[in-house]
Amino acid sequence: MDGSQSASGAGRETRGDRRALLVDAAVDHVAAHGIADLSLRGLGAAIGVSHRMLIHYFGSKEQLLVEIVRTAERRQRELLSRLRAEPGLSPADVARLLWRQLTDPGVAGQERLFFEICGHALRGRPEAAPVLEGLVSDWLEPLVVAEVETGASPVTARNRARLGLATVRGLLLDLLATGDRAGVDAAMEEFLRLYYGAE
Repeated sequence: MDGSQSASGAGRETRGDRRALLVDAAVDHVAAHGIADLSLRGLGAAIGVSHRMLIHYFGSKEQLLVEIVRTAERRQRELLSRLRAEPGLSPADVARLLWRQLTDPGVAGQERLFFEICGHALRGRPEAAPVLEGLVSDWLEPLVVAEVETGASPVTARNRARLGLATVRGLLLDLLATGDRAGVDAAMEEFLRLYYGAE
C-alpha cells in the first residue's frame, strides 16, 4: 500500500471515530433530555458541534436519529452480555436487571425514539429504513446462545429468544402508552415465571 492510500485510510478511520463519538454524545443527550423539540441545532449546541457538522456526518436529522437508536440498542446488548457474565446470576436475575435498566425513567426518551423511528421505517420512509436492519436478528444471536447454554435445542432456543424479545418490546410500548409501571412490572414477573419457572 502506498503512502497516499495509508493516509486516506487513516482519514476514514478518524472520520469514523469522530462520527461514533458524536453518536455516543447524542445518545447520552437523548437519554438525559428526551426527544421533545429535538432539533439538529439544539442537539449540536448541547454536544458541542454545529448543526452543519451533524449534517456533514449523518446527512439528515432522521439519519442521525436512526444511528442514535442503533447505538442505544447496541449498548443494551452489551449490557446483557455483561450481566450474563456476572457470577451467580440466574437467567431470570439477568432478565430482571436488564428490564430495570430498560424501564428506567431516565431512558424513556430513548425508548420513545425507538418506537417512533421504527414507525417511520415501517411507513416506508427511506431515511429510517436502516433501523430495521438487525432489529430482530442482532438480538436473536445473543439470546439464542443464552438459551442453548441452558439446554434448549437450537430450534427451541430461537423460538424462545424471539418470544422473549417480542414480550420485552411489547411491555416497553405498554409502559410508554399507559405509564402503568406496576402493571408492566407485574406482567414481566408473570412472563419470567412462565418462561423460566422463576419465583
